[in-house]
Amino acid sequence: MIAENEIYSSRILETPVEKVYQAFAQPQHLKNWWGPEGFTNTIHEFNLQPDGKWVLTMHGPEKGNYENESVFTVVQPEKLVAWKRISQPLFNMEIHFKKIDEKSSEIAFRMIFKSVTECEKIKSFAGSKNEENFDRLERELLRVIT
Repeated sequence: MIAENEIYSSRILETPVEKVYQAFAQPQHLKNWWGPEGFTNTIHEFNLQPDGKWVLTMHGPEKGNYENESVFTVVQPEKLVAWKRISQPLFNMEIHFKKIDEKSSEIAFRMIFKSVTECEKIKSFAGSKNEENFDRLERELLRVIT
């Protein structure tokens, strides 16, 4: 069940969970698919362990650079990665990795806000942008991982 202060998006992928996880865990792949369509990323720091930092700049397709800073709270390889954003907008993020069978898996994003009001500010566009994120992940998996 999804709480009123959460945004949840998921996708079934025709890729083993190990490879989907590596697409997140390896910055040289993550930078190619993270964020909505048209964005590029510069990853400044990516210390994938509890209390490790993730610092990146997302470059908008037309203009604008968006600084992002988070601290990882949970790292369970091929199962769950969670972090707390320390730059705006503030929310906790979970990415769940689920093995379906040897050749397919599910990835799920759960964005958890402190209040329904904060969630509502993002909800109107986050679902479609998360779908763009999953589209980019699928392309990255086809390009180099699978």
